[in-house]
Amino acid sequence: MSKKVRLGIIGLGQQGGAYAKFIADGLVPNIEIGAICDTDPAKKDLAASTYPDVPFHDDYIAMLDSGDVDAVVTCVPHYLHPEMGIAALQRNIHALVEKPAGVYTKQVKELNEFAASKPELSFAIMFNQRNNPLYRKIKEIVDNGEIGAIRRTNWIITTWWRPQGYYNSSAWRATWGGEGGGVLVNQAPHQLDLWQWICGVPKSVYAKVAYGFRRDIAVEDEVTAVVDYGDGATGVFVTATHDLTGTDRFEILGDQGKIVVEGSKTATVTRLNKPERELSDGMGMEDVRKLFMGQLKPEEYYTTEVIEFESVWGGQHAGVLENFAANILDGTPLLAPGSDGINGVRLANAIHLSSWTGTEVGLDFDEDVFLAELNKRIAAEGQFPERS
Repeated sequence: MSKKVRLGIIGLGQQGGAYAKFIADGLVPNIEIGAICDTDPAKKDLAASTYPDVPFHDDYIAMLDSGDVDAVVTCVPHYLHPEMGIAALQRNIHALVEKPAGVYTKQVKELNEFAASKPELSFAIMFNQRNNPLYRKIKEIVDNGEIGAIRRTNWIITTWWRPQGYYNSSAWRATWGGEGGGVLVNQAPHQLDLWQWICGVPKSVYAKVAYGFRRDIAVEDEVTAVVDYGDGATGVFVTATHDLTGTDRFEILGDQGKIVVEGSKTATVTRLNKPERELSDGMGMEDVRKLFMGQLKPEEYYTTEVIEFESVWGGQHAGVLENFAANILDGTPLLAPGSDGINGVRLANAIHLSSWTGTEVGLDFDEDVFLAELNKRIAAEGQFPERS
């Protein structure tokens, strides 16, 4: 293999087109475009005019078998990521799948199990937010125990406003059979991933989900989920696509500090001088009086740090592509191993299942029960095949 990975781009839509431009513009120095694939004839003309020297295929299997590519990225509808990832790995071609890794855990598990049987191949997922220096720093702070054991988390992420015209743009959009869900599978997978990546995988979830609440769609456009981490620790996740001004606020409360992230840009980190319970137990009534009178000095109890990084949207994606190629070329550890993709899918599935059944659902839920419920909704739409 040359010093550059020949990447096959499956799907020359918004994401695939962006990745092709990043590579062509030199933002990913260890990758070159090996081939482009799209089933839309119009994309063939686009590719011919924009990337005239790059082979074009209208069948991804033909591209995989062409010898033109060392690796692929799957910029296609969600249901197709697992089957395309497996098809690539079967042919000893490295695979980078777009988020989400799939729609339901049963299909993602098949992808993960096959990838595990090919440890010599690179398998990654496009969780570009893991390449955001702010969230990497926050994870480091939490992992180092700087705010102690997590007691509560809250993430309100409603900056996903989508007008009705967006949903009307295609017959498959916002359908169970075409997309497999709404905001949980289309807009919020990055936050579902980061939430668990930083704070840990919860044990169970109880959710109230609204389907077609403020939009004329079948899938969810508003979600409120409460998770249980065990040992009394809980978390709340709120997301929606009908909040025009939107909020992005992420809080992590530990027993020795707190992190508050605003707009995915700025984090305020408070570190207590002692665990909160020790501070509480050590306060007499005179201290309580001073506290209520505002006479206690904050520095006696905690320090505060504000963290902010400049992080360009395209730079995060290009960084994941470069890291994927580096893993192929020299074994550089992956920022986002493909096997991690199942975590967000599992949580999204549990949220849906909880709302459908009106019960608290463990993260070890029965995958066949979820799939049966999903297929009921696909069948009711009457335009897409049921899933197995």
